[in-house]
Amino acid sequence: MIFNDYIEYNGVFMSHPSPKLSLFEQFAAVAKALSSAPRLDLLELLAQGERSVEALAQTSGLSVANTSQHLQVLRRVGLATSRKAGAHVFYSLSGDDVLDLLAALRRTAGRHVAEVDRLVRGYFKERDALEAISRGELVRRMREGSVTVLDVRPPEEFAAGHIAGAVNIPARDLKQRLAELPAGAEVIAYCRGPYCVLAFEAVATLRHHGVMARRVEDGFPEWRAAGLPVAGGA
Repeated sequence: MIFNDYIEYNGVFMSHPSPKLSLFEQFAAVAKALSSAPRLDLLELLAQGERSVEALAQTSGLSVANTSQHLQVLRRVGLATSRKAGAHVFYSLSGDDVLDLLAALRRTAGRHVAEVDRLVRGYFKERDALEAISRGELVRRMREGSVTVLDVRPPEEFAAGHIAGAVNIPARDLKQRLAELPAGAEVIAYCRGPYCVLAFEAVATLRHHGVMARRVEDGFPEWRAAGLPVAGGA
């Protein structure tokens, strides 16, 4: 679609493409790329660190072909970057500002979309109604040595980068590995982001087994973007 403004030239009004609306067309392309639940899921996975198309497909439950198509859409609008290594293509977020965009989307939807509020109250709050602790509070308590920080993401995500000092027990293995947690210490769990199911399920499991447990308010990508201590990765 072509939008026109009109300018006067030698007494004659002539149409020309509107730079403002042309700019809005580019903004709309980014918004369109975000209008897909699988692509939002892929962005959250990319925020954990660089991943191959095959690894992203396995984690997201999509086919490799479908994953590749979604990633190409994200790359075309500048939300992701890619590189080729041998037979594999690796993707990563184009910058931490993409995290800001996703956070703004979450906040706006949470304030104005009733279904979001219903889902949060019906699923997430049912598993953990306590308010999550802030990053600043976690930093303070880590310095005191009063908590065990638990990363419940899969091992490959933990290896790509994690909160310095955290221990990794994937949520799926938590019941069988409770004995590995220090006795008596409060456990602070985190995963991929503020609505990552893994952290909510982990906290519910820990409390069910009598372990004091809380969540961090968001996830590893936000911790890293805030410039807080991280370990692992290249």
